[in-house]
Amino acid sequence: MSKPKTISCIGAGYVGGPTMAVMAQKNPDIQFHVVDINEERINAWNSDELPVYEPGLKEIVEETRGRNMHYSTDVQGAIKAADMIFISVNTPTKLYGKGKGRAADLKFVEKCAREIARHAEGDKIVVEKSTLPVRTADSIKRILTANSNGQKFRVLSNPEFLAEGTAIKDLLEPDRVLIGGDQDEAGRQAIDALSAVYEAWLPKERILKTNVWSSELSKLTANAFLAQRISSINSISALCEATGADVNEVAKAIGTDSRIGPKFLNASVGFGGSCFQKDILNLVYLCEYFGLDEVARYWEQVVIMNNHQKSRFANKITTTLFNTVSDKKIAFLGWAFKKDTNDTRESPAIYVADQLMSDQARISVYDPKVDPRQMIRDLDMLGTRPPEENLQNLSAAPDPYEACRDAHAVAILTEWDEFRNLDWQRIYDGMQKPAFVFDGRMILDQEALKEIGFEVFTIGYGK
Repeated sequence: MSKPKTISCIGAGYVGGPTMAVMAQKNPDIQFHVVDINEERINAWNSDELPVYEPGLKEIVEETRGRNMHYSTDVQGAIKAADMIFISVNTPTKLYGKGKGRAADLKFVEKCAREIARHAEGDKIVVEKSTLPVRTADSIKRILTANSNGQKFRVLSNPEFLAEGTAIKDLLEPDRVLIGGDQDEAGRQAIDALSAVYEAWLPKERILKTNVWSSELSKLTANAFLAQRISSINSISALCEATGADVNEVAKAIGTDSRIGPKFLNASVGFGGSCFQKDILNLVYLCEYFGLDEVARYWEQVVIMNNHQKSRFANKITTTLFNTVSDKKIAFLGWAFKKDTNDTRESPAIYVADQLMSDQARISVYDPKVDPRQMIRDLDMLGTRPPEENLQNLSAAPDPYEACRDAHAVAILTEWDEFRNLDWQRIYDGMQKPAFVFDGRMILDQEALKEIGFEVFTIGYGK
């Protein structure tokens, strides 16, 4: 099976958009179609204001758009035209029925499979790009086969290992690319066809070829291991605060051990994003399904620890502000779950704000990339209070100084680089006194802040 001439991707989100852009840049001989039923999102991809913020993405889109990259809502046409079809739709945690709160909701994936079977003309390679539970490829294949009109479908698993904020770098220089498929002759040919797309810019030794089940499980396992490290160091941050230790020094000490290494040992207010919590909960559900209850409880504790860290941070703000935040203004610097992205999914800021607002705090937020409407949508999704109360008690500011003006406290929720170099004397002068800073990302010079007059709390630092 030769290198495809036309590739379509169903889903124009944080994975599909950047992935196809880089593929199009590196494969000018292939026509790419990114399609989505969300017309507003497609219009944004065709504009100067992309719906996804990633450093370097806009330049690649501008280079490829109209040349060999096309964005539209024509899902049917994209299916018909493609030799290879990527499924890159949302797979959120189920909020209903069996597996509620743990299992992945695959209704969008199944809908894609049925659309592909309905409109496909000729044989197709179908690639799972969404994060999916083990054996989803088999379900996709069964749906495609049962509804085909004589076509042959080859289903591959090609999980993404992107970190938001560095997605373009991760795509251009990945540690590895994983392609899983059937191990018969036709399956290996399909794997080789997708491998040829990546070989346009990557050496073959970075492309790992496995069976489809190993590929699917590897994605969940990788995210679970990374999240486990974050929850582990966050658990130690609480002990550091209680004992007078410095979590940065502890992390450096253990990170120099070659058996452990330094990555993902930065304590914080908690991890967020679209994958870590969802994938761990999915792993928990799989373990429960197969009767591995002890294994399920082990991985569930990673999520429990992450939730505890967010709650602990909010509690620290309340107790420090004389055990009440009622009608007090708390400035949030950052709402995205990490810097260099506008993604807010599972952002710690959402849950810290929600807890403080339940104690009647007024939250003022500055984030350089997140739309204020998204902040309100994030809170509304929790269903803690009527939407009008969220609108009343959370506001977005045009700059960090306005967010902090007349505030009783400032909380750092996202590690945006610009927050390191703010005029903190100006911020102090405009705040209520005593003025408090709660650094949930360990990015500020707490001694310099104390000299100005702030009372400072830093995650993982014991006084």
